[in-house]
Amino acid sequence: MQLPIFKRDITKEIHKRLNADRRFLQVILGPRQVGKTTAILQVLNDLNIPYHYAAADLPAPPPTTWITQQWDAARRKHQGSGKAILVLDEAQKIASWSEEVKRLWDEDTREGRNIHVVVLGSSSLLLQKGLTESLGGRFESTRLTHWSWAECRDCFQWPLDKYIYFGGYPGASSLTAEEDRWARYIRDSLIETVFSKDILLLNRVEKPALLRQLFVLSCEYGGQILSYQKLLGQLTDAGNTTTLSHYQSLLESAYLIRGLSKWAGGAVRIRKSSPKWLPLTTALMTALLNRNFNDVRGDPEAWGRLVEVAVGSHLANDASKAGLEVYYWREGNSEVDYVLRKGKRLLAIEVKSGRRMTSLAGLTTFVKRFKDVKTMVVGSGGIDLEQFLATPASEWFR
Repeated sequence: MQLPIFKRDITKEIHKRLNADRRFLQVILGPRQVGKTTAILQVLNDLNIPYHYAAADLPAPPPTTWITQQWDAARRKHQGSGKAILVLDEAQKIASWSEEVKRLWDEDTREGRNIHVVVLGSSSLLLQKGLTESLGGRFESTRLTHWSWAECRDCFQWPLDKYIYFGGYPGASSLTAEEDRWARYIRDSLIETVFSKDILLLNRVEKPALLRQLFVLSCEYGGQILSYQKLLGQLTDAGNTTTLSHYQSLLESAYLIRGLSKWAGGAVRIRKSSPKWLPLTTALMTALLNRNFNDVRGDPEAWGRLVEVAVGSHLANDASKAGLEVYYWREGNSEVDYVLRKGKRLLAIEVKSGRRMTSLAGLTTFVKRFKDVKTMVVGSGGIDLEQFLATPASEWFR
C-alpha cells in the first residue's frame, strides 16, 4: 500500500530521524490498521541501513527475554556495518518492556553501539506509561491517526459521501462494494481485535460486557452529550460512574472513541462535565448500524449525525498531532458543536449539516461569554465541508 501525501510527510520525518547520527528512541503511536507498520517498512526499505523487525502481537504476550533476543539480532547486524535499526512492533504487550528497553538502550550507549530503535504501538495508555516512567529523555514520538478525507480521496479516489459513511480504515477500502462484508471486517477484524488484544488482554477489566456495551452506546450516541448517569440507564450490566469513567479511558487509549469535555474556561469545571461521545472514525458507527449507504444517505437525521461526527473526529485526530485541544460547549439552550483551543486562542465551530433547522445563537452567546473568540460555520452558509475536512485543523489559527 502506497501511503498518501500526509502519511508520506510523516515517513519523511521518520527517515530523517533514523538517518541522523544522534540516537533517540522513535515511538510511533496510532490505531490498528492505519499504516504504522507500512510506514516504517517503507522507510527501512529506502534506507541503506541494516535492520531487524519483530512483532510482539502474538496470541499471548511473549516474555521479557523476547526483547533481549530481538536486540541481540540487531546487534549482530550492527557489528558488520557500524549502524543498525531495530523495530519492535506492539512492544507494550510485554511485561516490564520499558525497563528492559532502557537497560539495553543504556548498555548500547555505554558500549558506543549505534543502534536506532523504533517502537510501534496501538495502546497509548500502556505505551505512554512505560515511556514516562522509564524512558524519559530518550524518546521522540510520532502519532498516526485514522485516515483523513484528503488521504482517502487522494489514495482511493473516494467522493466525500463515501468517506463520511466508510470512514478512515484503509485496509477495508477494497471491501466497500460489498457493504455487509465491509461491516463484518470492521466488527470482527478491527473492533474485536482491539478489544481482545489491546484492552482485555492487557488491562484488568472486571466487567468486559459492560465495557463492550459502553463502546456500542458511545457509537450509537456519537456526537451527542450524554452523562454517565443517563448511560447507566441504558446499560443492561450493573456498573457505576467510576467504572464507566475508567472504561472510557481504556476505549480512548485504544483510539476508538473520545469523550469530549465541556469548555468552561476552567480545568475543574471541564473535568466534571458530561462527555460528548465521539467515535474517532465514522466507520465505527456505520459498521454497527445494520443500515447500508443508500439508506443512511437518504435519511437526513442519520446522515447529519455522521457529518457532525466526521467533523469532530477530523478535529480530534488532528488535535492529537498538533497539540490542540477539542471541547464542546453548552449552557441552557445554547450550544456550540466544537470548541478548538490553541494556547489562549479559541475557535468555536458550528456544523450545519442540514439535518435540522439551526441558528447561530449558540455561537453568538459563546462569543459574549468568552472574549477573543474566532467563530466558524461548517456546511451550509459557511466553510464548504470538503474544504474543511481537507484542511489541517491547525491551519484555521493562522
